Amino acid sequence: MMSSERLLAFAAMSFLLIVIPGPSVLFVIGRALAQGRRAALTTVVGNTLGAYALVVAVALGVGSVVERSVLVFTTLKLAGAAYLVHLGVRAWRQRGSLHAAVTERDPTRSGSGLRTLWEGFAVGVANPKTMVFFAAVLPQFVDRAQGHVMTQMLLLGLIFNIIAVACDSVWGLAAATGRDWFARSPRRLSLVGGIGGLTMIGLGVTVAVTGRKD
Repeated sequence: MMSSERLLAFAAMSFLLIVIPGPSVLFVIGRALAQGRRAALTTVVGNTLGAYALVVAVALGVGSVVERSVLVFTTLKLAGAAYLVHLGVRAWRQRGSLHAAVTERDPTRSGSGLRTLWEGFAVGVANPKTMVFFAAVLPQFVDRAQGHVMTQMLLLGLIFNIIAVACDSVWGLAAATGRDWFARSPRRLSLVGGIGGLTMIGLGVTVAVTGRKD
């Protein structure tokens, strides 16, 4: 068993990383502004699953390869950035139809939840900030003398993601609450949908130009 001091120290460091808005948080906010509360929370779940996939990769030893290889890291980072820009452009183009989507219930759109979940997963698994944290910081909190290294990493990753779900949900719900006011006017809703799209485009560009260059 890991000591409570080690777990609390990791939780504190995780919280400090999570509360500073990064790609996942900004993506959730953009989704909340463009599509509302349900899409924001679904995106949070997808982001969390993507982040935990990174934890599993680190526990299996893949994380060390990503951390040491500039090529692999840069490829993943640029893929995530391109995907964010793609989603932002799509949100911008669809901003005019947001009012109809909010006021009308279309049973044929039942698969949109899974699509939103997948998009959140893709952003979560390609998040450079989380990728570096799990690859470089998480292993430092493992007590190798206790054994069961993989189990310890999975536990630490679970703690990180529980904190992330709570914080990201607050961001998403707050942004979605503001969107409800905009939803009363088609023009205002189109404006906020455009802002959400531009936010994701800007985030994608930021992710592409920041991070490791060595």
